[in-house]
Amino acid sequence: MAERLAASLLPAASPSPSARRATVAAAAAASFPSPCSARAGLRLRSRPPLFSQKAAGRGCGLRVVRCMAASDAVQLKAAREDIKELLKSTYCHPIMVRLGWHDSGTYDKNIKDWPQRGGANGSLRFDAELSHGANAGLINALKLIQPIKDKYPGITYADLFQLASATAIEEAGGPKIPMKYGRVDVTAAEQCPPEGRLPDAGPRDPAEHLREVFYRMGLDDKEIVALSGAHTLGRARPDRSGWGKLETKYTKDGPGEPGGQSWTVEWLKFDNSYFKDMKFLSQLPWKEQKEQDLLVLPTDAALFEDPSFKVYAEKYAEDQEAFFKDYGEAHAKLSDLGAKFDPPETEEPTLVAVGAAVATATADDNNGAAPQPEPFIAANYSYGKRELSDAMKQKIRAEYEGFGGSPDKPMQSNYFLNIMILIAGLAFLTSLLGN
Repeated sequence: MAERLAASLLPAASPSPSARRATVAAAAAASFPSPCSARAGLRLRSRPPLFSQKAAGRGCGLRVVRCMAASDAVQLKAAREDIKELLKSTYCHPIMVRLGWHDSGTYDKNIKDWPQRGGANGSLRFDAELSHGANAGLINALKLIQPIKDKYPGITYADLFQLASATAIEEAGGPKIPMKYGRVDVTAAEQCPPEGRLPDAGPRDPAEHLREVFYRMGLDDKEIVALSGAHTLGRARPDRSGWGKLETKYTKDGPGEPGGQSWTVEWLKFDNSYFKDMKFLSQLPWKEQKEQDLLVLPTDAALFEDPSFKVYAEKYAEDQEAFFKDYGEAHAKLSDLGAKFDPPETEEPTLVAVGAAVATATADDNNGAAPQPEPFIAANYSYGKRELSDAMKQKIRAEYEGFGGSPDKPMQSNYFLNIMILIAGLAFLTSLLGN
């Protein structure tokens, strides 16, 4: 299903094995300095088509340029602006969210080795993974994003997919996602995860199925419900997922390609309307639910049927601010699952790997792209304590008492010294007057 929760966890197609040897041209490096140039020199090499005609239904003519190092911060910032323009012209917000989710959603926390553990590693660009049933239709997302990848070869596919996903949420009116970048790409189709790791929309026990899939990723009930709220965007199409209607009164005229069935009335606006609509629709008998113009999947209804899920679903239906906060955190966590960062991640949470540099990140850092220098604030570097330590107090007291003083009485004056100072002052004044 194009926009269902199962679909929202798609992976992306990768370059063919021969593409593994390719790097960025020296001319491109001059315009877009990338971590590649800092490593082993640059070579330009042409690529075979990214997708086979058999898999795509027709030749795409797409080229793949792979960079061995992580993404360049300057190119990330520029690519984000291009993604914004792409969203404005094609209304592809839902499928971009799905692209990022499906690349990272194959993660298995029980597998420690990379890339066998799956996750956000760019493997979805390979036909081997793109052909998985849950990824139906994602070839369209790859065709849209590939020109941006060609334009900015210093960005990995893994980073580009997650950048597009987070930007789509934000541009649709959703929360700012605290993203970080520097994910490393897999290099061969043999490194793709096996099929079956993404959620299904209509399992026998929807709540148990959601937990089985998302617990495997290391996510909890709150994160499951929050991420489900992304169904406020997009539509399901029966030719891709087997779910939904061919069209409804909300989708027959687009925007974008007409048709499909949406979960919400304004299906290109990110808000908490999904939870409001599901709260009402889930109370209807299943037969009546299927007759509605808004889509309700078994996994959607489970959010208001399962006692643990229901706590969060009802909270989000009433409190959009709480939903945005929890969604932003859950989306950022999902986007990092299974990823290997270059440079490696540090233990300091405020440091973010971006290309070959480590940059300070903030909650509104444009998805981690080219952060600006932080202004100097003296208070941030102060000692931060109003009280002196006991050792310092004792040291000051000892010095004070050394001059004859005491905490109980003022230090006695040295009258002889005072008289000598007075006489010297008078003598100086006399000499001045005499002159």
